[in-house]
Amino acid sequence: MLYIKFGAPSDVQYMTASMFDLEFETEWFNNPLVKEMILDVDKSEVTVGRVIESPVLGPISPMELSGGVKLLIMMLYEPDEIYWGTSCGDNCAKWILKIAEMHDLTLHFGHLMDFPEPFEIHVLNSGNAVRNMLELIGEYGRSKVVNADDWNIPSESDDQEA
Repeated sequence: MLYIKFGAPSDVQYMTASMFDLEFETEWFNNPLVKEMILDVDKSEVTVGRVIESPVLGPISPMELSGGVKLLIMMLYEPDEIYWGTSCGDNCAKWILKIAEMHDLTLHFGHLMDFPEPFEIHVLNSGNAVRNMLELIGEYGRSKVVNADDWNIPSESDDQEA
């Protein structure tokens, strides 16, 4: 199941690219799902072990993958962390849903990601389950109003002090 929260609390893992660089294991790149995600998101192919062929850069190591792919792989192998989903672009959305089918994931977002429908996402800000983008957009809008402190939105009193 995918659980998301809009806003940026301090308990979120923001440094996933660095975390990935320190923790990845060569065996991860034997996983067909990892190979498929790398090919789809980064347009690169895992050839042997941890050698990846990029159409732009040539042979690269896993440390040179995009932040989005690194985060997807971390979600797959270390799902108990709470991740900053804003590190991913919309091209990662279908993969986030796929990984969430395998095990529970909790992500925080500072933006609204375009998830392919149908889906079921539990929004932690409200406790509501949403099943389409219209419902998710509504939750996103309500979360910005209800949790204005999490978004660093100035209050009217801040404007009067200036």
